[in-house]
Amino acid sequence: METELESPPPPYSRYPMDFLKPTAGCPDAVPSSAETGGTNYLAPGGLSDSQLLLEPGDRSHWCVVAYWEEKTRVGRLYCVQEPSLDIFYDLPQGNGFCLGQLNSDNKSQLVQKVRSKIGCGIQLTREVDGVWVYNRSSYPIFIKSATLDNPDSRTLLVHKVFPGFSIKAFDYEKAYSLQRPNDHEFMQQPWTGFTVQISFVKGWGQCYTRQFISSCPCWLEVIFNSR
Repeated sequence: METELESPPPPYSRYPMDFLKPTAGCPDAVPSSAETGGTNYLAPGGLSDSQLLLEPGDRSHWCVVAYWEEKTRVGRLYCVQEPSLDIFYDLPQGNGFCLGQLNSDNKSQLVQKVRSKIGCGIQLTREVDGVWVYNRSSYPIFIKSATLDNPDSRTLLVHKVFPGFSIKAFDYEKAYSLQRPNDHEFMQQPWTGFTVQISFVKGWGQCYTRQFISSCPCWLEVIFNSR
């Protein structure tokens, strides 16, 4: 299914009812660090992603995006301030985060093949009820988020989103319910409900040969501020 480059997200009509988007307006959102299959990978210079994030309480951005190829993060963290962000591979597929302009030394044929399929990529949109991900590419994307599953679930599911469709990948109210009040230690753990992982083309988890997202060729980590 083709999608116009600068069109708004289409009607949310064919995804499971719990995740369907009513029509809504926009706006608001402490950073946590990265979870990549149980390992907190280090950024260039030996600093973890959490150390590179802005200080808690700095609300100049509502989320931070990191692009990974397998176990290696490519480029710097991308701070998002506008209500909507396009993440794509080749110019001119939109205004926003162009993955094709990042310097990558990965020579893997699979990585290069998946890169070539990212195309128009995705659109992240912050709404009143949460953050929606619209798949603008021609291939499926795969998403894992604590707010997409039952809070009592021991293992988070990976959700497949087909081209041209959207999903509410992050729900602010559900994320808050995952926290324990006044639990500072909980907020300092390597991964909390404020992180969403998105893989292009290839899935991971229980239903796939790749058990961890760090085995996926091209993927994103979106780390949200609490609002």
